Amino acid sequence: MDFLVADAASEHIDAIEELEKQCFSVPWTREQLLSQLPDERHEFLVALCKGQPVGYVGMMCVLDEGYIANVAVSKDYRRRGIADGLIEALLRRAVNRQLAFVTLEVRAGNEAAKALYAKHGFVPVGTRKNYYASPREDAVLMTNFLK
Repeated sequence: MDFLVADAASEHIDAIEELEKQCFSVPWTREQLLSQLPDERHEFLVALCKGQPVGYVGMMCVLDEGYIANVAVSKDYRRRGIADGLIEALLRRAVNRQLAFVTLEVRAGNEAAKALYAKHGFVPVGTRKNYYASPREDAVLMTNFLK
């Protein structure tokens, strides 16, 4: 599948907001998404197919640590390598920023997502009890130790 990974920009927010609603039971608000646009503390990448956002990933950087907020791909574009491409691009950015590690939370029951992250070097390092709502579920904390 042909797609381009690029920095997210304000013109992508409408589509990203729709992806949030499609992919998450408690979607981020428009204001929250806008606050994640690329700057000295944030990496926010979008996958574009024919110019339209079909996926995204965001990361906040604090000192030498990266925290992935969300990874989302449109249901119509899943299993086509888009999440792989987004995570690979984000990890390259993390290396360029000289981060020591990148970490994220994933629903304990989301086996597909856990396998995807493991494929990219993330390992389980802990559990956050009752982290998710709607439905209530534990989160597995997964980390990729870059250094």
